Amino acid sequence: MGWFEERSGLAGSVAVISGGAGGLGGAITADLAANGVRVAVLDIDPAGVEALRDSLAAQGADAIVHHGDSRDPAELDRLFAAVDETWGRVDTLVNVVGGTFRAPFVETRAKGWDALLRLNLMHVLHACSLAVPRMQAGGRGGSIVNLTTIEAHRAAPGFAVYSAAKAAVEQFGRTLAVEVAPDGIRVNNVAPDFTPTPNMRRMVGGDGAYSTPTGLQVGIPMGRAGVPTDVSGCVVFLASGLSSYLTGTTLHPDGGTYASSGWLNWPGTGWANHAPSPVLASLQQPATAPTDPAP
Repeated sequence: MGWFEERSGLAGSVAVISGGAGGLGGAITADLAANGVRVAVLDIDPAGVEALRDSLAAQGADAIVHHGDSRDPAELDRLFAAVDETWGRVDTLVNVVGGTFRAPFVETRAKGWDALLRLNLMHVLHACSLAVPRMQAGGRGGSIVNLTTIEAHRAAPGFAVYSAAKAAVEQFGRTLAVEVAPDGIRVNNVAPDFTPTPNMRRMVGGDGAYSTPTGLQVGIPMGRAGVPTDVSGCVVFLASGLSSYLTGTTLHPDGGTYASSGWLNWPGTGWANHAPSPVLASLQQPATAPTDPAP
């Protein structure tokens, strides 16, 4: 047994993962299973569920994979009941499910607000209400990891209710962490920034400028987009014994965007928290008139 395997204590443990069949959730499930974790997954995407079942079976992982909606308390109840029957323990809970749409707040209505709260907050509360008593009864402690977003920490024009819901998840996690700390249960958050997945591209839309080489250089201090394993590595760490004294906090796999907080790395100019003069001048240039084709 190597140093990480010995210190992590992951082998043989049980993790419940909501939204664990694709994108960030798929990377998290794969990395936990690769470290000997028995995984129980609930995901709404039928194709993703079938692909995950095949992948986990091919690597000989011990797994439960359900097709269902994590926003439905009955589906979460069904998954936890299957975990009870199969393994009789819960060591880790990872809440991945989330999503949004872009719209000015004044153009949204109560139905949309409710949908965003259900998708980003309410299922977290229900999953934790199921996991914590099981962790307490097991007497081994446990780890809860909630995926949030950098938008929980900064203004997000066009995503007001989404960012509020994610901020609520963060504050819920901090408070729950204190409540259950005497039981050895840890609660932490992971807040990525630009980590493009198919679902993220569909939800957010936009002109794609942020994903160009120049856009990445300007907006992300490390100059590249995130990849799913940047996030899954943080979750594996938080699920493991290597983070046994870490609770009520947030990891930021974001390439430095939370730290930079509005400071941008403009090409040819360097760091500034405003658009530099050459950029403003280029924006003020009149459009070039089309030229006549050569005879």
